[in-house]
Parts: sequence; structure tokens; C-alpha cells
Amino acid sequence: LGNSTGLGMAPFLLNHPMLLNNWVQARETALQRVRAVRRPTPAEQGMFVDFVRRAQADARSWHSDHPLQGQRILELQQDFKALQLCMGEGILQREYPWDALYRWAENRLSLEAQEQLVSLLLEPYGHLIDDLGQTMQADEQLGFAVDGSMGVGALKQILATDYAWVAAIDFSTEQSHSLFWYVSEEKLEPRIGQRFSEPGEALEQPLAVARDISRLQQALNGCDDGQTVATFLLEHPEHRHVVRRVQLAPGCPYADIQDNLIDRALLPIDLLRCKLSFFGATRFDPRSDRWVRINMYQNAPFPHELSQVLADDWSYPGLGSQEQRHACIVE
Repeated sequence: LGNSTGLGMAPFLLNHPMLLNNWVQARETALQRVRAVRRPTPAEQGMFVDFVRRAQADARSWHSDHPLQGQRILELQQDFKALQLCMGEGILQREYPWDALYRWAENRLSLEAQEQLVSLLLEPYGHLIDDLGQTMQADEQLGFAVDGSMGVGALKQILATDYAWVAAIDFSTEQSHSLFWYVSEEKLEPRIGQRFSEPGEALEQPLAVARDISRLQQALNGCDDGQTVATFLLEHPEHRHVVRRVQLAPGCPYADIQDNLIDRALLPIDLLRCKLSFFGATRFDPRSDRWVRINMYQNAPFPHELSQVLADDWSYPGLGSQEQRHACIVE
């Protein structure tokens, strides 16, 4: 099944920090469990090797006209060759081979290939990681209330620990806040405007997390550490939404996209891909910087085939079967 999606998905990741955290934390926990396997069974190792071959064949038939994604695909295809060479040199015969392979990939492979490898490492270990699916939901009402009793000093400490990355962004330059997010009147969908050449800045949505964190830090500079957050917000209610986010940070280490989402160089397609990847989307094919075409359920069996294939064995096509699968394209 083919489909296309645009900017509408991007704000979801920013508006649901607890949910995003739980998604990513489940994935990172799964990876940690697999990397901790001391000696894989022959069946687990064989399944991994088989999936690597199938994914490599699948990558050869993945194409995109978008220059950035096209280059990423070419790098992925080359990195598969490097991965095969590494495996041929015996890395899988070591103790903790998955950890060794992951560390090797961090230093040798592109980000595209590193993410592909993580997916492949998880495939043989449903019995270790499937329970994490139950942790991917979030009761976001639990994090909605602002803790007004917290001291300003404690809030500053969270900012220093969890938002140190914001200091690297210079918001005094025009490029750093060139864009703004708004909702279109016609379709009620998210859009991106040019702050210095288009009208509508007054309708800006609160999605510029890094800039708002920077403004909060500036507002806190003159505040006594013993002052409560409640007192601070009575004087500065415009910071309430970002204080709520900051208070989530100690318990939600993956809640924030650590980038400036109003910079002129922003590529919204990366946000779209992040969310869609958790839904099982594949073959990302950006049609511009703001919308992307994808495949869903690639190689999934038809109803009459369900009794003939393994339920967990169709995410990558079998070798030699790419041309045998039916294609259903919906524009």
C-alpha cells in the first residue's frame, strides 16, 4: 500500500512529548536487551544473516528522486557491502556479537545504515522485546499539571542538565528563527510560513521548543532560586507551556526533538519519517522538503495467503521474490 503524507504529522511529535518518549524508550530498551545477549543461538544468528541478505536485496530496489534521500540510499547500498565484509571477518563469533556489531556500525556506517541495522538486530528476538509494546502508550494527563511548588533553582537545574543543547543555537540571527508554524484557515492543517516575508506570524503555534526554552532561561536569570515556579508563572504566564515540558524532562529523556524547528534549514520530512517509522512505513520517498511518499504493509500476505506464510516473516521480501509480490499504489 502506498500513501503520501505532509506537514500534518509533524506537530504530533511536539505536542505529545510523553508519547514520543515512550515510543523511543521502548526501541532503545529493545536494542539494549539485544546488545546484552552474550551468545546467540545458531537459529538467532541464522535468522539475522538471512534478514541482512533480504534487506540488502530490498535496498537495491529502493529509489528516490529527492537528492538528499537518493544519496542516503546509495550510501545504504554501499554500507550493506561493508556490513557483509565485517560479518565475513568473524564478528558474529565473538561474545556479545550484537553489541560489537552495533559499536562497529556507529564508527563505520551512515545513519541510514545504522538505523537499518538496529531494525535487523531486533528481528530474531521477539521473545525478548515484544512485551515492550505494552509500554508505548502514555497517559498524558499525568504530565499536564504544572508543579507550582517546585523551586526556581530546581527548574534551572533541569534546564542545565536536559536542555544544554539549546545553548548551541544562536537565536539572534535571522536564519535561526526564519520560519513559523501556523494552521491554515482553509484546511485547518499545519503549515510553515516565512517569518520575514509572509504575513501570519501572529498566528504562530507553540512548536518552537528550542526558542521557547531559550526565552525561559533568559526570564529565569534574574529570579531567586528559592522562588517557587508558581510565583514565577504568575509574573510570566507566557512560559507556562514550556515549564510544563521542562518538568517532564527528568522522567522522559526522549521527549524532545533536539533541534531548532524554526531554522531556515529545517527539513520537515525528517519529522514525518520519525513518526511514520513507528507505524511500520518503509521506502521513504520525499517529493519535496515538506511531504513524503511511503509504503505500508510491503510484502504483507493477502487473506488467502495467511495460512501459507509466517506472521513475522514478511517485513522484508524473500530473496528472488521482489517481482512476485503484488503492488497496490494509492496516490
